[in-house]
Amino acid sequence: MSAAAKATLYDMPVSNNGARSRIIIYKKKISSEVDIVSPMELGGLKSPEYLKLNPQGKMPLLTVEGSSFAIPESDTICRYLLSTYADVGPSFLPNDAKSNLIARLHDMYLTTIQGCLYKATPPFGIYGTRKDALDEFRKQMKVIDDLIDADRDGIYLCGSEVSLADATLFPTMTFARHMLPKFGIPETDALPPKIKSWYSQLLAGDDVFNKVHDEVLGALQGWDEKGRWDTIPLAGLRDEDPETIFDKIIAKEIPASVVYEDRAVLAFKDINPAAPAHVLVIPKERNGLSGLRKASPDHVEILGKLLVAAGEISKDESLGFKDGARIVINDGPDGGQEVPHLHVHVLGGRSLTWPPG
Repeated sequence: MSAAAKATLYDMPVSNNGARSRIIIYKKKISSEVDIVSPMELGGLKSPEYLKLNPQGKMPLLTVEGSSFAIPESDTICRYLLSTYADVGPSFLPNDAKSNLIARLHDMYLTTIQGCLYKATPPFGIYGTRKDALDEFRKQMKVIDDLIDADRDGIYLCGSEVSLADATLFPTMTFARHMLPKFGIPETDALPPKIKSWYSQLLAGDDVFNKVHDEVLGALQGWDEKGRWDTIPLAGLRDEDPETIFDKIIAKEIPASVVYEDRAVLAFKDINPAAPAHVLVIPKERNGLSGLRKASPDHVEILGKLLVAAGEISKDESLGFKDGARIVINDGPDGGQEVPHLHVHVLGGRSLTWPPG
């Protein structure tokens, strides 16, 4: 901590949540009061020194001179700064309930799943697949977009006065603007229309937001240079294998005797049954899962759903199943796989022998 500083913010430029604290520090011009240093100064987020201050091992974290109490969590840090330095610079607390609402929606529904934009594997909050999390992330941006007054009087979310909502949302929208196009979303559609307009106005009209934009974006460009997204499914890794007959069945372009269907799974009778009862269970979206050897942590949820569906089908006596079934996944040429779209065979209706041949 510098001689004059009264607090230390442990944060890094890439942290969108920490960036809201930096916006407040810069706008209130209290950099002489609050040092901003990297967690590496204590050995990193997982070092014993850092974990002693924040057992969660996350940033940002604020320590205050003369206090043994360290303050984690960006919203808590921001509110501490706004209270402690209430008489300095903008209040960030306009008389508008939308400020707290937007900040709350951001923290509950965007921050909790933002890992889908850059983390290697799920889960992402409550979502077991990256696609579902990405869809939800965009849905929640639209929810916030609907709250914004298109003809507000000023460049900020609540009009002419900067708010906690601006400081909270802006860095995450820098994430979205940079990362969503990596998943096939056009750059022009990365941000909803009113958020896009607000974001552009801040870049054009507020030097502090511009500074934080450059901090965050510079760090993300560093991730680009290191190939962060090269091995992330739906970004650097995409399913580019040719379509199969199963895609036509899913699209209902060719008929099939469907026995079960939900949002993720389709099951239908095999046209060349190897047993009195023989059903195929497939994922509706292949997502690179042409065979079991292609499975990755991104496929954990769908693999579980396939087996649960297979188990339910094997109990259906109307399909010819009796006391049990054989559940088979053929993988690759040596395994007898014929269609390069992972599928589970559910066979039954008679006593099956072993080995299968």
